Amino acid sequence: MATEATFTVPSDQFPLGTIFEQLPGVTVELERIIPARDVVIPYFWVRGTEVDDVEGAFSEHPGVKAIQFVDSVDGEHLLRVEWALDYDDVLTTLTETDVALIEAVGTNRQWTFDIRGENRRNIAAFQQRCRELDIPITLTKLHALTPIESATEAALTDTQQATLQLAYERGYFNTPRDVTMAELGEELGVSQQAVASRLRRGIETIIASTLAESSASR
Repeated sequence: MATEATFTVPSDQFPLGTIFEQLPGVTVELERIIPARDVVIPYFWVRGTEVDDVEGAFSEHPGVKAIQFVDSVDGEHLLRVEWALDYDDVLTTLTETDVALIEAVGTNRQWTFDIRGENRRNIAAFQQRCRELDIPITLTKLHALTPIESATEAALTDTQQATLQLAYERGYFNTPRDVTMAELGEELGVSQQAVASRLRRGIETIIASTLAESSASR
């Protein structure tokens, strides 16, 4: 089942984030990604500065093959940057793992990405590839695209569902466990206590919902 996920990356851990070193007040929004044979070409909008400043902010980046101004609309500038595929980052990882970029917005604090995969395995493969490349992503939301949610899915909060999914994928429920709550918390960007609370409340919700559905079907 198609699945969407939201994750964040520190601004300095994403190549387009280099703009914030010189222009900390701008906002950057990726418009689309066009995978090609040997390049990734992201189109992006920049708000809060002049276009000449944007071009200068990227001129020395090692992953930049070319940068081109496309258009300006109401003080926002559309540009196209051509990155080499041998420069490992979030963009190249997306093209490697069959995950589509829906939206990405960056500020001088962090980048927030919305992505979509054909199923949760695609999302998990993307996360695994990021870990292999030491790209510090933090999963903040995960949900299946379905027109009708089950009672259990509707009852779970987004954070509970994301935590339970990650715990399952990492082997927290295996015997012996393959991952600790502290490790899950590090990946989610929350404390060990927050992970414990989400797991406990999520499991209680699943049990209560399952028992309610079982009773109703009798």
